[in-house]
Amino acid sequence: MRDVAALAGVSLKTVSRVINREPGVSSQLVDRVLEAVRLLDYHHNMTASSLRRADQKTASIGLLLEDVANPFSSTLHRAIEEVARQRGTLAFAGSSDEDPVREGELLRAFVARRVDGLIVVPSSRADGGFWSERERLGTPTVCVDRPAAFREVDSVTVDNLDGARRAVRHLVAHGHRRIAFLGDLGTIWTAEQRRLGYLEGLAAEGIPHDAGLVRQDLTSIEAAEHAALALLAQREPPSALFTGQNLVTIGAIHALRRRGLQRRVALVGFDDFLLADMLDPAVTVVAQDPTTLGRTAAELLFARLDGDRDPPRQVVVATTLVPRGSGEIPAS
Repeated sequence: MRDVAALAGVSLKTVSRVINREPGVSSQLVDRVLEAVRLLDYHHNMTASSLRRADQKTASIGLLLEDVANPFSSTLHRAIEEVARQRGTLAFAGSSDEDPVREGELLRAFVARRVDGLIVVPSSRADGGFWSERERLGTPTVCVDRPAAFREVDSVTVDNLDGARRAVRHLVAHGHRRIAFLGDLGTIWTAEQRRLGYLEGLAAEGIPHDAGLVRQDLTSIEAAEHAALALLAQREPPSALFTGQNLVTIGAIHALRRRGLQRRVALVGFDDFLLADMLDPAVTVVAQDPTTLGRTAAELLFARLDGDRDPPRQVVVATTLVPRGSGEIPAS
């Protein structure tokens, strides 16, 4: 930094202000400092800088997702990253894989690297030890997609109950009464909320619940396909399927196509997915908005980092039912 200051003909403090994007430096001086940085190939040492800062901030946050490979998670990640980037902050990400041990290890690793805050999709069996430790350390944390099971922190979730009820109501409006539900792990909060919404939707339409039409704990496309095939092979098969997650929906589509029933059995899936609108028939979905979820969670976290001390907020984002064809197939 001294070399940069000497070449630019400015003080060390001015270089520091430019590098740390602080206000109060004229555009001409900023240009001179940045040109000196380029000529000297200077790289800012964030670790050393954080040690000198009075607030000890590292300009980094930790992001814990269920699975970074899932399209929903990757969109969530990108939205958070964009807000962090505007704040000059780096976002580190990891996958919990619904494993509480892995979740605790990753969260502790983030804290050990002195991240300023955390955005977490909590696992269904969250590590209570870490959450107690987080409270002691005072690391600002926002939960996204699911609330924390046993701690009051900021959370941003979607209205899973209402989305599932609307899916059932939509299928009933097209004459269906034998509507099957295929869901993710029953221990996951979102999966359970969607199952409850399915049951509430049936009750609201005066349709008795048939436990034989419910399949849960489907953790892969293959498992969902096998479950859908079993449902379709029943003596009285369902005339419609409501699938509670994007990968489960893909498995159900495979099953319908294997049986040649894609134009006879209706399908509504919770979560949109790539090319859903390009299939034949195109897939009707209850669409979440992971971009809004991620952006809102990041904005909440940065508000906390800026000093917001209001009570924890619980933000609920609405879903949108997108009719495309598969959910509009009438009951035969």
